[in-house]
Amino acid sequence: MTQAPSLYLFLLIILLGPLGIDVYLPAIPAMAESMNTQVAGVQASVAMYLSAMGLGQLIAGPLADRYGRKPLGLSGIALYFVGALIASMASVVEVLWFSRVLQGLGACAISVCVISGVRDSYSLAKASRIYSYLNGVICVIPALAPMLGGMLLAWWGWQSGFILMYAYAVIMAFVVILKLPETLPENTIKQKKLFSLARYKPILVNPKFRFHTGMVMLFMAIIIGYISMVSVQLMVVMKQSTFAFSLWFGANALVNIITSFSAPKIIDRIGRKQAIQISSLMALFAGVGLLMVQNSVEPLALMIPVFISSTGVGFVFAVSNAGALAPFGERAGTASALLGFFQMTGAAVIVALINVL
Repeated sequence: MTQAPSLYLFLLIILLGPLGIDVYLPAIPAMAESMNTQVAGVQASVAMYLSAMGLGQLIAGPLADRYGRKPLGLSGIALYFVGALIASMASVVEVLWFSRVLQGLGACAISVCVISGVRDSYSLAKASRIYSYLNGVICVIPALAPMLGGMLLAWWGWQSGFILMYAYAVIMAFVVILKLPETLPENTIKQKKLFSLARYKPILVNPKFRFHTGMVMLFMAIIIGYISMVSVQLMVVMKQSTFAFSLWFGANALVNIITSFSAPKIIDRIGRKQAIQISSLMALFAGVGLLMVQNSVEPLALMIPVFISSTGVGFVFAVSNAGALAPFGERAGTASALLGFFQMTGAAVIVALINVL
């Protein structure tokens, strides 16, 4: 590695992931009508995207450590592009599902490229700040994308959201080719077998990794739970319009943005341990609050606890993303992929089990 990549470069690339979810949320009813299927069938494409993004981590991590961050990132962008292109032409829901799996795998590779690239390039303290900033920028998409998606839907139909996705993927491909240096450290451990338990065992047995990964997984479950219920609660139960839903969804994203950009300074002041303790109490308080207002039809009663939990999410992600990867400079790609696997797939399993119960 000759020089550390620019923070702004990482910020631009990481936006591909959330763009793949939030920009088409307002179009889900129109897509269901166009494909002559139930809304639930189109909604399932979100879960498929997230599941592919989580499971793909187990493949992407070893590939990042074997072949480098930049080739993995470009491969991920290519998969993401193909998935968005197929989705824009889908006429049946099964094709949509296939396209979303491709996009999820691409987004997974992009995420591993960025997360491991940050770990390669910066110290623990600075990486913690950058992960917080990445989370803040990621939250810009939920703040703006649903509203943008609604406008694209009204002007050019539901396909326009996916056209936006693959157009941005093309731009990012050129950016990565021209601007992203390879960050793979020379001391990276490259085992003979690309996929083996021995590759993951030293990471899984590390207590710091287990603790911080557990925190990230639990707080990601909060996010997935929120995404899976908020549209139904606001638009079906509370009879809010698509525009009102976009405003409330964007308001929560704004809370995330403010938290993510202010978290590094606050964590420096109160300490990493206390930040996690406070975040856990906020999540508990928010959960109790949601139980108390579960029969309310007022959007604010729903969203205040959500705002509180989102604040906690921002602090935990800032502390624990860096904390989980700190011991693994020589295998950052594998470690970041394993973290991403538990963050996405583990959190999705938690939410699914809660839904069943």
